[in-house]
Amino acid sequence: MPTYEYLCQDCGYKFEEFQKITADPIDTCLRCGGVVKRLIGLGNGFILRGSKLGYEQNVAATRCGRESPCCGSEIPCSVKPCEK
Repeated sequence: MPTYEYLCQDCGYKFEEFQKITADPIDTCLRCGGVVKRLIGLGNGFILRGSKLGYEQNVAATRCGRESPCCGSEIPCSVKPCEK
């Protein structure tokens, strides 16, 4: 459900309401009972879940080479599999 922003035309009170898309816009101010107008917002960006540390661990796990072979071998590779 999106969050809509409203502005009272009478007292200037600005507030947000978490509403369904199908819900009717609010038409009265929560503070003074005056007429409100729904503002056009930019919307919310997407949110990535998880930690940066988890990302770094995944990247490190896919690195390949002399220090950390990616093939599971205990002996370091002389050539990375992607260079073959």
